[in-house]
Amino acid sequence: MHTSESSRGSEGKGVGLGLALVSALAFGGSGVAAKPLIEAGLDPLHVVWLRVAGAALVMLPLAVRHRALLRSRPALLAGFGLLGVAGVQAFYFASISRIPVGVALLVEYLAPALVLGWVRFVQRRPVTRAAAFGVVLAVGGLACVVEVWSGLSFDALGLLLALGAACCQVGYFVLSDQGSDSGEAPGPLGVIAYGLLVGTAVLTVVARPWTMDFSVLAQRADMNGTPVAAGLLLGWIVLIATVLAYVTGVVSVRRLSPAIAGVVACLEAVVATVLAWVLLGEHLSAPQIVGGAVVLLGAFIAQSSTPAKGSAEPVATGGAESRLSARENAA
Repeated sequence: MHTSESSRGSEGKGVGLGLALVSALAFGGSGVAAKPLIEAGLDPLHVVWLRVAGAALVMLPLAVRHRALLRSRPALLAGFGLLGVAGVQAFYFASISRIPVGVALLVEYLAPALVLGWVRFVQRRPVTRAAAFGVVLAVGGLACVVEVWSGLSFDALGLLLALGAACCQVGYFVLSDQGSDSGEAPGPLGVIAYGLLVGTAVLTVVARPWTMDFSVLAQRADMNGTPVAAGLLLGWIVLIATVLAYVTGVVSVRRLSPAIAGVVACLEAVVATVLAWVLLGEHLSAPQIVGGAVVLLGAFIAQSSTPAKGSAEPVATGGAESRLSARENAA
């Protein structure tokens, strides 16, 4: 019986890791599609609004199907929308208006370390040394990927805004895992659907989409010398970089843990950098290549430190059998 539970736990962990990688790939592909749209004349905040509002429209039928969540988990839906959707986007774009993108990315991806601190000191669960070491490696490698030294400038407000994005990302990982330990986790698709609707409402106030030049979406944008239909780029951002990214991301958190999924999410910056190299002609330097390898190593060490479900070892995750029950409820 124990062997059967262990094998099922290992299989669930493998699926969770695969979903986390898909999520990182999907999120990482947003930048290379968004940049040509911004260069074609759209404001960055307008691109963010189109991304979230479009995804909310796609997920609207699922929101109707899971409308019972409005009565049973209103705080969770509001928190996920405010933090996991609108907060991360708004704080990040506000921060890059004051500090270099590389610095903002590095501060935002301190989130895995903050999640580990949440697990250890707020939830009072032990974490493995390997998980902590993996976080340190991933953050260090990320500093090389974004070449933080090339544009480092101290702007207190900009850094606070980037830290706000990191805290919102912590909220995304923690809220994605809500209810898993008790086996009463709400359906992930319903949480994401309502989170996107809440995020759209908040971002509408911030981005003021009525001032947008919608004619840009009927034109072609330039991607490293290749004209691409703006509508096609927007479709990629909405369907792949948002809907697919959020769905696989939330499900992966429930199968792994907020701490481990957060470390794997660091790969998003690596994916974004590599895609920018391939599609936008933004070449990688030697430190960036080395940094990407270090991020991969850190993510591997952190996720491999999680014992199989049912183990009594110290972990950076939630319960064992309860997570298996949560997966069955969400299916």
